[in-house]
Amino acid sequence: MYLLKPLRLLALTSAALALVACNQASATKEAAVAQPIVQGNQMRFPPGHPQLALLGVTAAEAGRPVAVEMPARLVWDEERTQRIYPAFAGRVMGIRADVGQKVAAGALLAQVASPDFGVAQADTAKAHADLRLAEKALQRQHELFNAGIVAAKDLEQAESDAARAQAEAARAAARTSLYGAGASVDQQLALRAGMAGVVVERNLNPGQELRPDQSGPGIPALFVVTDPSRMWAQIDVRESEAGMLQPGAKFELHVSAFPDRTFEGQVTATADFLDPATRTIKVRGTIDNRDRLLKAEMLATARIERMRGSGVLVPASAITLVGTTHRVFVQVQPGVFESRDVKLTYQGSKDAVVSKGLEVGEQVVTNNVLLLAQALRMAQEEAPAANLQEAAKAPVAAMARASESAKK
Repeated sequence: MYLLKPLRLLALTSAALALVACNQASATKEAAVAQPIVQGNQMRFPPGHPQLALLGVTAAEAGRPVAVEMPARLVWDEERTQRIYPAFAGRVMGIRADVGQKVAAGALLAQVASPDFGVAQADTAKAHADLRLAEKALQRQHELFNAGIVAAKDLEQAESDAARAQAEAARAAARTSLYGAGASVDQQLALRAGMAGVVVERNLNPGQELRPDQSGPGIPALFVVTDPSRMWAQIDVRESEAGMLQPGAKFELHVSAFPDRTFEGQVTATADFLDPATRTIKVRGTIDNRDRLLKAEMLATARIERMRGSGVLVPASAITLVGTTHRVFVQVQPGVFESRDVKLTYQGSKDAVVSKGLEVGEQVVTNNVLLLAQALRMAQEEAPAANLQEAAKAPVAAMARASESAKK
């Protein structure tokens, strides 16, 4: 038992010595890595500094057309699309068309039993009966007038009654014929396609009760018939790029479902206002979809190439914004980076065009630019404090030297 205490003490002493040795080695290693030197707007890294491997640089290129990319969404061509809503209340008795089915103009899509439509049919029948009666009355008045039995005003009254009856009959017939009504009052409302195309939506089931107030924005149509061979692309364009996509301009469309294929489009309309939520302008273009590859509500990217003024081209990642000033870091010598203010004529998601402050061929930092800017800013803020400390020490040192001289 007495032998364990010296052994334990020896082990603890060895561990403490090893820890001290490790700390000394770590301190020596940290001291071996020299810190970068800040001189004005330049930061100088010593050769072999580990942070140099994190700072990727790219040469500024001469100005060339820039590929501008904008988010887009595919929708049906509304000029070739029909949305069918119920005109009368009723119950769905049969469905004659389904999604994906091609239909001709006037094709029956669904049959609805509608008492309200029966009332419209009855009104039409009554209007025709009134017309026939008015026509017979007019004929009798003509015969009596020719025989000199009735006055002219009675004939004129009969002519007026016949004209009103004819107008009412035409109105009632036009209303019911619009929905495919026959001569009889059968209360059968036919939902028909008003154009040739493909049924792309069906939102009703057999036995479903329909009401005419169930229609309008935000409420799905009973049927949607469209021609999917041409589609619309709704493009969100930034304010700075509004002049690039005017009616007639060509653009390329890319969708993630077909990464190796490009679809050609043409701008047909541009909005005259900005969306207050996204601060973008809505632009509409048409896309040829004869192969039926594109689908509605697909997200896409519209791309157009434009020359955005004279200057040099750099990656967008090289640009930093300090207040309202754009800056880049230029490698003026190996390991020496200079912060430089620049002016831009264009800045996109991938590229930026610099019109002033940079020359073609100069090396700009593109990786970890923010870290480099933060390191430079912190070093510049610490430099005045260090200078003040040195200035405060100078009088004390001078007084000490004077005191030593007096003693001698």
